[in-house]
Amino acid sequence: MAVLITEDCIACNACEAECPNTAIYSAGEPYFYDGEEKEAVSDEFTYVVPEKCTECVGFYDEPQCIPACPTEAIVMDPDHEETKEELMAKKEKLDAMGRE
Repeated sequence: MAVLITEDCIACNACEAECPNTAIYSAGEPYFYDGEEKEAVSDEFTYVVPEKCTECVGFYDEPQCIPACPTEAIVMDPDHEETKEELMAKKEKLDAMGRE
C-alpha cells in the first residue's frame, strides 16, 4: 500500500527529502512517470504519487516519510494496498526507469 498525505499537511516538505523513490511532490508541482510529465495529484498540499511509492521497500524496513512528518499528516493509503512482492516489483520498475 502506498502512503497518503492528508489535508493536515503544513507543506514543510520534510517528507520529500526522505523519499528514495522521488514519489513526493509539492502542491501543484507536476511529476514525471514513465517518461511523461503528469498533472499534480494535489494543488492544495504536498502529495504522494501512488505509482512511485513502494513504502520504501527495497531501501528501508519502514516508510521514511511518516516519522519525518511533524504533523502526522502521512498515513497508509487504504486505496492502494500491495504485497511486499508487488512493492518490490514496483521498485524494480522504477530502477529500470531511472526513478522518473
